[in-house]
Amino acid sequence: MKTIVLASQKGGAGKTTLAAHLAVMAEKTGDGPCVLIDIDPQASLAAWWNTREDSTPAFAPTTLKELPNKLEALGQAKFKWAIIDTPPAITEAIRSVVTLADFVLIPTRPSPHDLRAVGSTVELAQNAGHPFAFALTQAKPNSRLTIQAMGALSEHGAVASTIIHDRVDFASSMIDGRTVMEVDPCGRSSSEIAGLWAFCKKRIAEKKKGR
Repeated sequence: MKTIVLASQKGGAGKTTLAAHLAVMAEKTGDGPCVLIDIDPQASLAAWWNTREDSTPAFAPTTLKELPNKLEALGQAKFKWAIIDTPPAITEAIRSVVTLADFVLIPTRPSPHDLRAVGSTVELAQNAGHPFAFALTQAKPNSRLTIQAMGALSEHGAVASTIIHDRVDFASSMIDGRTVMEVDPCGRSSSEIAGLWAFCKKRIAEKKKGR
């Protein structure tokens, strides 16, 4: 089983939304079964899953202390992917979660405040020795700032070529336990999530080959 941890020091970057969407995309593309884990005390991902009608992806309640054993048990249960949502902070608890990751995805909005905050998250992933990459979120179409942000982030590490744009369907779909892929399967937002999921899989595969 491969584990993806979404981490970011800044709140509001879209970790929970991306976690839910990537897990659903994994199921829809036949890459599942996938399980979601929420270690954010706000439990927004758990709340989303509890309103969801579809039985996939699965959800595994756990605590930080139980997380290593839980991941081992989920792997033995033949889950192929675990996607973990984390709180917007860099703490010793988050460090322990990142050490369990196969890949760390860092959602980042194209704003000066977000860009200035990426350093500690990057350091976290580097110290754990795990591959990481940035995903630009809530971007405005045809914005010069988005291009500048991609350039700035690329100095720190890989940046997903697929940009997640600021559209209302991301927020509205999450209200009732769905995703943009279920609201509008052929829409631009759905295509962006598909592209980001393909990027994550490729980065993990590249790291495996490197070993």
